[in-house]
Amino acid sequence: MTTIVVGIGLRPGTSEADIEACLAQTLAAANLPGDAIGRLATLASRRNEPGLAAVAQARELTLVAVPDEALAGFEAACATRSTRISGLYGVGSVAEAAALAAAGPGAELIQPRIATARVTCALARNLG
Repeated sequence: MTTIVVGIGLRPGTSEADIEACLAQTLAAANLPGDAIGRLATLASRRNEPGLAAVAQARELTLVAVPDEALAGFEAACATRSTRISGLYGVGSVAEAAALAAAGPGAELIQPRIATARVTCALARNLG
């Protein structure tokens, strides 16, 4: 069964509405319905952000917290690069790396990150 994971990178204090807007753009870019998502993933250091928790609760999705240091192992699989994020986390895209990490071994990126002012979202899937 295919599981689609949304990787989310966000600035502290980002609202639920801002996250939902970026998520909607990302799903539209991938031509996927909102109910295609299996779970959300982000940095462990952002897992308690109120806006993100609200999105997970509203959509009844599990939020996977990926340890910050684990993201670097997904650098080669990232399709996009942010110099600022690379300097902070050792990976070009938090959203892409988190999606790939949470989707599990053999995961593939199906939608590179979409960035808005405060949020990035990317999609990965595992065909296993």
